[in-house]
Amino acid sequence: MPPDAELSLPEERMRELGYRMVDLVVDHVARIRDEPAAARGAPSDLAALLREPIPEDGADPRDVLDRVARDVLPWTARVDHPRFFAFVPSPGNYVGFLADALTSGFNVFAGTWLGASGPAMVELVTLEWLRDLCGFPKSSAGLFVSGGSMANLTALAVARDSRLAGRMAEGVAYVSDQTHSSVARALRVLGLASDQLRVLDCDDEYRLPVEPLERAIAADRAAGRVPFCVVANAGTTNTGAVDPLPALADLCAAEGIWLHVDAAYGGGALVSARGRGELRGIARADSLVLDPHKWLFQPIEIGCVLVRDGGLMADVFHTRPDYLRDVHRAGEEVHFADLGIQLTRGFRALKLWMSLQVFGLAAFRAAVDRGIENAELAERLLAASGRWQIVAPARLGTVAFRWAPTSRADPEADRVTRGLVEASLADGWAFLSSTMLRGRPVLRLCALNPRTTEADIRGTVERLERLASRL
Repeated sequence: MPPDAELSLPEERMRELGYRMVDLVVDHVARIRDEPAAARGAPSDLAALLREPIPEDGADPRDVLDRVARDVLPWTARVDHPRFFAFVPSPGNYVGFLADALTSGFNVFAGTWLGASGPAMVELVTLEWLRDLCGFPKSSAGLFVSGGSMANLTALAVARDSRLAGRMAEGVAYVSDQTHSSVARALRVLGLASDQLRVLDCDDEYRLPVEPLERAIAADRAAGRVPFCVVANAGTTNTGAVDPLPALADLCAAEGIWLHVDAAYGGGALVSARGRGELRGIARADSLVLDPHKWLFQPIEIGCVLVRDGGLMADVFHTRPDYLRDVHRAGEEVHFADLGIQLTRGFRALKLWMSLQVFGLAAFRAAVDRGIENAELAERLLAASGRWQIVAPARLGTVAFRWAPTSRADPEADRVTRGLVEASLADGWAFLSSTMLRGRPVLRLCALNPRTTEADIRGTVERLERLASRL
């Protein structure tokens, strides 16, 4: 047969493959507890399965789909698994999957109002919901991006242009040693040198300390530098710590410095009363980011950036090339391509909009509260055991701890703590990741998944103790 130059499939074959795909996803969701929390394939084994020349002739699509299900998807960290406690999980939900399938199937171009006016209005409404949750004014603007890294880059570009005004070589930004690496990377991409970033040691609660920050700003001003931005954390990856946002907002207001809040992980907690208490002061930020694919339970990818003075986003990113002359017309039309880096961009808002429409905010509130309570339960169980040291108490769904029986010397406790990551990966029942705090390795348990049960938490602590004893 000659090749199909239209790259199309018959209608019935499309339906058959679609039903098969849905079956695969539903089976995954329904039986995920029977799967390992994470599985890592060896490069040589996966190369033997998948490395090949580009095919000249096409294959039966059913065989290709079966091959993906057999040889590709099993070798993943199942970030939606109820016992995946590593990094910051992305639990997802089935309605979000349906939305992503719709946006891909209809191939929505969401860069301009002309390209997708209905989707643009959905994005505007969904952004307004998040704006109101964050306490931002109606004058703010924002957009959905791929995740926290791109959201931080977008917000910091606005901060740079707003505050430095041609003095970029003299600008200085301030972060704590707990700030996410995407911030330093974003500043580097934006043209700042390494000596234009001040990294301050965190305090005893792993937060950005206000008084040392104030001294650093004064020293830089005295040296002829231009302090232009403070990046505060609202839920650090390491410990879930929240920087003292009200005090930082006071300082930045007095100094004329841009306050950016990285709430990529913790921002979703604003839907709950407990979360709002933890994040008090976030409404005073000049910009903030949050990732709905974390604690708002959306499939990857969807991040969000909000800027208090929305007009500044267009000042930085708006362009009007000749080939878009039919797009920019008078009126109230919003072109999201004018507010960020991407012109061609997907319709990310639909999954969050549909999820909130289907489940309602009350369900999200209960889900966030469950994550907070599950981390607190883990902390109580670990403390009661007597074999673990709580290094950072449960906050915003995360607890940090290390193996530290009183009879064990620190080097041995360090070895066991480090070894538990590989041991839990090999065991498969639950998976945790590690980090370094105060120069010692620690484990993190991040319990964001609303489908995680008390039995999952208790079983994970028991399993960790057995694995530690073997090590």
